[in-house]
Amino acid sequence: MPHRAAIVHALDRASTLVGVILPLAALITAAYLTWERVTTWRDVAILAGMYSLASLGITVGFHRMLTHRSFEAYAAVRFVLLALGCMAGLSDPIRWAAIHIQHHAHSDADGDPHTPLRGLFHAHMGWFLAGFDDDPETYGTWLRQDPMLRFFQRTFWYWVALGFIIPFVLGGWTGVLWGGWVRVFLAHHVTFSVNSICHTFGQAPFETGDRSRNQWLVGLLAFGEGWHNNHHAFQRSAFHGLCWWPIDISAYVIVALERLGLVWNVHRVPSTAQAARRAKPTPTA
Repeated sequence: MPHRAAIVHALDRASTLVGVILPLAALITAAYLTWERVTTWRDVAILAGMYSLASLGITVGFHRMLTHRSFEAYAAVRFVLLALGCMAGLSDPIRWAAIHIQHHAHSDADGDPHTPLRGLFHAHMGWFLAGFDDDPETYGTWLRQDPMLRFFQRTFWYWVALGFIIPFVLGGWTGVLWGGWVRVFLAHHVTFSVNSICHTFGQAPFETGDRSRNQWLVGLLAFGEGWHNNHHAFQRSAFHGLCWWPIDISAYVIVALERLGLVWNVHRVPSTAQAARRAKPTPTA
C-alpha cells in the first residue's frame, strides 16, 4: 500500500506539471497562429463558450453552491454545474471544496494553503506546485457523504477529457487548441489570481481580519469572484457584487436560475448587515 500511495503521488505531481506546461505551450502556439492569421472567429467563439461554461461550473457550482451552500438546487442542476466545474480541469469537487474551506478557516495565516505571506508566486501557483495535500476529513467531512460528489471524484478525468472532446468536435485541432488548452490556461490563472491578486492588491470596504481585497479586473475575468473582500465578509452570500455596479456574472446566472424555479433558498445579505460590517475610516492625527 505505501508503494501504491507513492505511485499515485508521483502521478499526481506529473499531471500537475503537465497541466502547467502544456497550456502555456498552447498559448504560445495560439499566439503564433494568430500572428500568421490562421486563427478564425470560430476558434475565438469556441474559446469564449468553453471558458464561460467551465468557469461558471467553478464559480456557481464548486464555489457558491457546493462550498458555501449559497443556494439549493435540483439534482439535475447540481449535476450539470458540478460536471462543468470538473471540465475546468482544476480538481474534483471534494478536493476543491476542502482546500477552499481550509483557506477560509486560516485565511492569510500559516494554515492557509495559498497564503500571500509566503509571497505572491506561492499564493498564485507555488502552493500546488509544491504538492499540497488536501484534507477533506478535517475541512468538509460532509463532502464524502454526498454520493454525487463521490461520483465526480471517481470520474473527474473523464469530464476533463470531455472538456477537450467538445471543442475538437466543434472545431478540429484548432478548436481543441483554443477551447481546450488555451481555455485551461486562462481559467487556471484567472482562478489563481483570486488567491494571489485579490489578497494583495485592491480595496477592502469590509472588516474581515485578513488581507482579502476587491479587484475589479479579476471580478470581470472571474465572473464576480474578484469582489473577494465582499466574499470574505459574507461567505454565504450568493452575490459577491453586493450592489448594482460591481459586475458579477455568476450572480446573474444564479438569479436567472432562481427565476426559472431551478434553484431556491438563495442567500442574500441585508443592507443593514453590510453597513454594520463596513470598515471604519482610519482616524487622522
